[in-house]
Amino acid sequence: MSRVSNSIVLGIDGGGTHTRAVIAHGGKILSQAKGGSIKRLRVGPEAAEANLRMLLREVFHVAGVSRIDAASAGVASASMPGVKEWITDVFHDFGVRESEVVGDEVIALDAAFEGGAGILQIAGTGSNCIGRMASGERESVGGYSSVLGDEGSGYWIGLHGIRQALRAYDAGEPSTILDRVGVEWGTSTLEELVNLGNSTANLGNGVPGPDFSALAPIISAAAEEGDAVATRVLHQAAADLAEFILLVRHKLRQRHGLTEEVPAAFTGGVLEKMGIVRARLTDLLKQAAPQMPFRQEGVVAVEGALWRARKLAEMRSPLSAD
Repeated sequence: MSRVSNSIVLGIDGGGTHTRAVIAHGGKILSQAKGGSIKRLRVGPEAAEANLRMLLREVFHVAGVSRIDAASAGVASASMPGVKEWITDVFHDFGVRESEVVGDEVIALDAAFEGGAGILQIAGTGSNCIGRMASGERESVGGYSSVLGDEGSGYWIGLHGIRQALRAYDAGEPSTILDRVGVEWGTSTLEELVNLGNSTANLGNGVPGPDFSALAPIISAAAEEGDAVATRVLHQAAADLAEFILLVRHKLRQRHGLTEEVPAAFTGGVLEKMGIVRARLTDLLKQAAPQMPFRQEGVVAVEGALWRARKLAEMRSPLSAD
């Protein structure tokens, strides 16, 4: 048996809201766990490190291992100063021999295409789209944060759901969105709802402002029940996501000489959980690029982290006979 096939590897998917960890030995999953965010910009440095350490303790305990040959962590904002360093230090404390820290989009790409060419639309709390050639060149669109972009994301759907519902309210168009949001936020009047919605910073006494991404399931439920305003919001989200994919496709063709169609895939709760958005996006892509394969199941990003960890183990531990 080779050292590579006997390697114990760890994959980490550190998204904006949750973090997933999986330990595998060969092709067998030994343990998996889910914990809080390790994104410093979201929870702060101390909470991020505490969340990672707690998650690693759990996943190591369940797997019954005390060492890891190679680990790959895909983390939102991995390019921010100090992020790779602190995660690498924590890995070292847990006996990880070789490790890497990359962007969460990198592990998602490899979960979908395993180093090959393709286009990945990310639509969760935020959104962005990345295309990659088989030779490694990449193009991207979006990803400019909730304030400046993130069209089609959960945050965008929640925020624009309220905006469109207020416009409908002024125009006398029926919609259940404001009532649903009022229940979620605990507001009893429209004025209270608007005031809370405009509180983007802390409200005082450590109480955070509203999380618009948490409203996306509410908007989706309204659309599923026939709310026309909510349906328009979801259709616009799908149109924005389709535009991202097609623009990345165009960039790959114009800048890198792509001639054949490459597959497209997605990851993130918007497209995984909101059938209206996924169906509308699929229709729009079929109209614009009928030969483009579009995967209908969401990519599990942590599988890309495991794939990369195995490759890292292979590079660091050449094959040798027992």
